Amino acid sequence: MSHNENGEAMEMRIGSLSAVDVHVHIESDGHGHYSLDSELMDASARYFRADHERTPTLDQVAGLYRSLGMAAVVFTVDASTATGHPALSSAQIADQAREHADVLIPFGSVDPLRGAAAVAQARSLVRDHGARGFKFHPSMQAFSPNDPAYYPLWQEIESLGVPALFHTGQTGIGAGLPGGRGIKLRYSDPMLLDDVAADFPGLTVILAHPSVPWADAQISMASHKANVYIDLSGWSPKYFPPALVRAANSFLRDKVLFGTDYPLLTPERWLRDFAALDLKPEVRPLILKDNAVRLLGLG
Repeated sequence: MSHNENGEAMEMRIGSLSAVDVHVHIESDGHGHYSLDSELMDASARYFRADHERTPTLDQVAGLYRSLGMAAVVFTVDASTATGHPALSSAQIADQAREHADVLIPFGSVDPLRGAAAVAQARSLVRDHGARGFKFHPSMQAFSPNDPAYYPLWQEIESLGVPALFHTGQTGIGAGLPGGRGIKLRYSDPMLLDDVAADFPGLTVILAHPSVPWADAQISMASHKANVYIDLSGWSPKYFPPALVRAANSFLRDKVLFGTDYPLLTPERWLRDFAALDLKPEVRPLILKDNAVRLLGLG
């Protein structure tokens, strides 16, 4: 639990927050270990033209969001089997996030390729470490979400009552490298998750990012299935597909969530471009905060 200067425990005060960013990466443990190897890290920085601090620690992320009056969902991605690069510890991230409970909401990540061990790890992250959800990156983790081999994992997360957030669409990881470093975009087709959402109706599925080049499929899924949501991270709002903006402004107003993909996109840049979108005044607070408060049970 975080504490103020008087040593008093600090809790999240929803009423004082201006926004909830549901997509923030922790990419450094502060001790020289990073979530990606240097080639992938550099490629993603070039793709996003990131000219700011690329690997802030959890404490630095908390400081930034506290200064902005926002909360943030924080996580890493465990792709150790597919990449051969050791993952950051989701347990450590969740434990450290308790020191910043006024602004941070920890999600866990497990490597689906580890089978039963991943299921057990997911259970422990929620029950023993307080994880409030899970993050997956099918392309980076090299798995097809609708393969029945992974259904025990979805069943476990459903039973734990927490959401699963999946990368969908184009990825900056491996972008511009020969063969994209072997990372396959087809694993991030949101329609693979339509099977998961249908077969596990009690599982909240969040489709991360405008799912380019499958944005229309993403919109259809979110409008068809009550348990499917969209986060708007990874793209500056000025590049959002027009169909997604129209949907967010009308029939999906309760199903879309503010997210940046920080540290790849800063909250300041995202919010500046979001302000220029032609949205109804009553829709903006839903996207920036209210939908996430409801979905994550923060109220």
